[in-house]
Amino acid sequence: MKKNGRFYDRGFTRKIPDRLKTNDKVAIVSLSSGILGETFAKHELEIGLRRLREYGLEPVIMENALNGLEDLDRHPEYRAQDLKDAFLDNSIKAVICAIGGDDTYRLYPYLMEDREFIQAVQNHPKIFTGFSDTTMNHLMFSRLGMVTFYGPNFLVDLAELAEGMLPYTAKSFEKFLETGEPFEIHSSLVWYKDRESYDETQIGMNRTTCIEEHGYEILNGSGIVQGKLYGGCIESIYDGFTGYDTCREEVDICKKYNIFPSLAEWSEKILFVETSESASTPEHLKEMLLELKDRKILQTVRGLIVGKPIDEEYYNEYKNVYYEVFADLNTPVLYNMNFGHSLPRCILPYGITAEVDYNDGRVRTVEKYLMDR
Repeated sequence: MKKNGRFYDRGFTRKIPDRLKTNDKVAIVSLSSGILGETFAKHELEIGLRRLREYGLEPVIMENALNGLEDLDRHPEYRAQDLKDAFLDNSIKAVICAIGGDDTYRLYPYLMEDREFIQAVQNHPKIFTGFSDTTMNHLMFSRLGMVTFYGPNFLVDLAELAEGMLPYTAKSFEKFLETGEPFEIHSSLVWYKDRESYDETQIGMNRTTCIEEHGYEILNGSGIVQGKLYGGCIESIYDGFTGYDTCREEVDICKKYNIFPSLAEWSEKILFVETSESASTPEHLKEMLLELKDRKILQTVRGLIVGKPIDEEYYNEYKNVYYEVFADLNTPVLYNMNFGHSLPRCILPYGITAEVDYNDGRVRTVEKYLMDR
């Protein structure tokens, strides 16, 4: 698997995890930000654990998941060890990320050169879910051949401060307990504004609810396209190529472990992207898209799916950026899908073949996303 300390193998057999069943153990990990371990998040921890138990699942908090912000910032090896331990424990059937962050790439050297971890991923694939900078974990698992899910995380979704999880998000999470048959991803009828505070005063308080006025919008191209789902937070992907918000270290690490697909591999994919909670300016979004265009990724993928911007900030300005960047491309673009930082959110399974109808604005998977053991 390794040659001169570098990871070369691109030929892993795809591994699809088993679905969850009652009494299954589910690991909680903090792979980037350590916020879950801070005192001010204790009420969210308790709510999230209760919700998992209400689903009949047994939460397992990994050893370092509650170490807090400072300790996990200093020690990416602790975060990596938690993920490895979760995969080495065959009684654990799923891994849920606490939240995202901004330096998840720092786990790569501890995992991509660890034969034991890689063999555990291959031999015992597990449901893995999260979004934001968790993108970098998803890209790693994709390189290792395991199907993962760009979807709900622990703090924002399972620990939702309202009386229950947001209904659309809850139905998405419940797909982990279903038999894995293909499904259609419908546009949510409503969307929710981000909270100004997540403190204890918000327990039982509903989010501000807005009627969905746009639904899925086709910004470029037409036709019906099938391809393997792949993507994530565009800021994380861009940083992996350029080191824009970090440093050259991230670029070098991504190259060392062949994290991104070859151009031939991009040609098999439907790319999905969304912007983070920082709400990148339209100018920065254009810069990021042009980076992908310069690398011939946008003109090589079979189609593009774009997530709803958080709080619909820059909604129309972002649309104009996509119109401009894709004006000379045939690649079809669907806009305003419910995934990523905007609430509510669906699940998008990496590596599973999906079909996007760029005539009528419909998205569905066309193969099993989970096995029914």
